[in-house]
Amino acid sequence: MRRSVRGRKRNPATMSTVSDLETGDIDRLMADLGAAAKAAARQLAATPTETKNAGLRAAARALRAATPAILNANTRDIEAAKAAGSPGAFIDRLELTPERIDAMAAGLEAIADLPDPVGAVIDSWERPNGLAISRVRVPLGVIGIIYESRPNVTADAGALCLKAGNAAILRGGSESFHSSTAICAALSEGLAEAGLPAGAIQLVPTTDRAAVGRMLTMTDVIDVIVPRGGKSLIERVARESRIPVLKHLDGICHVYVHGDADTAMAADIVLNAKMRRTGVCGAAETLLVDRAGADRLLKPILDALIAAGCEVRGDNAVRALDARALPATETDWETEYLDAILSVRIVDGVDEAIAHIERYGSHHTESVVTESSAVAERFFAGVDSAILLHNASTQFADGGEFGMGAEIGISTGKLHARGPVGAEQLTSYKYIVRGTGQTRP
Repeated sequence: MRRSVRGRKRNPATMSTVSDLETGDIDRLMADLGAAAKAAARQLAATPTETKNAGLRAAARALRAATPAILNANTRDIEAAKAAGSPGAFIDRLELTPERIDAMAAGLEAIADLPDPVGAVIDSWERPNGLAISRVRVPLGVIGIIYESRPNVTADAGALCLKAGNAAILRGGSESFHSSTAICAALSEGLAEAGLPAGAIQLVPTTDRAAVGRMLTMTDVIDVIVPRGGKSLIERVARESRIPVLKHLDGICHVYVHGDADTAMAADIVLNAKMRRTGVCGAAETLLVDRAGADRLLKPILDALIAAGCEVRGDNAVRALDARALPATETDWETEYLDAILSVRIVDGVDEAIAHIERYGSHHTESVVTESSAVAERFFAGVDSAILLHNASTQFADGGEFGMGAEIGISTGKLHARGPVGAEQLTSYKYIVRGTGQTRP
């Protein structure tokens, strides 16, 4: 039986959480959230940098103070996930620790320390008729973020939207619902301390999937939708949304080890790229090794991976060189494992590596390990992905590591924003034209 809350007057900033609503209730709930967000966006667009930064720092303090409550909420989510038989990599993405909560708070403080993108002059010039034209950054408005198991996205996304003068409507996954609710409560406390509107950062307070469908049609309120999660979520949002979508597709990331690579460096990079955290989108899923150096390079790399508990799946050439590799299938090359599994293939040089990445990759993040700057430049020119690295781990695919404080995700599209999406990428621009009485003939 569906629970009805019809007839009640609801404050979207303080509404108690509900899991199952009637269609009319969902519509009114989302309308309330939307009205509060739109009003907040108008206020935030004109809010001074100092006030936004004060709100972010107060939110960081509130997060740290709420650590026990957040951990208790996270325990509920973890227990439910384990009871549902969720794999270890999923649990790792979901789990919060005091250190991870402190890292979230530090991310908010780092965002506060960044330059404010709003009002920044991107370019300016003067026309022969004396008109002075400038292109100036402005907020996007209201941003809807739909994400799955990572509760830290609640803090990162909300903070980045605020820094860029946007209001955020956050719809986290049901698996992280209690964690995200506790995090959002702490953020709201900090914003209130700084005098910022309650509608600046709001979490959709229901796990009902109908809320996602309604969110994707709110064209009069939401300016951009940002989905972050698995392929099915992204595909649904792209298919159903009537609002522009900033896509964050899956991370089928590659490391290509060229024949001239330093053996120790290659082993260290591959091990870190795969095993540092297997459940992040920047984790390597496929290793490509140049045939010219495979006899020297493959065994030390696989030794390190297998010792760390990684399952290796290789093509026939890999298995001929190292029998510990399990057989790889065609499906392996196009799979984002998000687990301690790595597919490995022998390729004939950089061009074949590029061809493999183009066929099977998701245009996310790729790394080349080589001593040759010419090979690295060939790789950079030939691979069409958002992030390319030379002699570095793919796990650097992260807004914090790029100096952005945090990120909403890694955009794999080409329009508006690409790569880590930080505060600057959450702005648009407008033209300011100053004259002295000019009229057009």
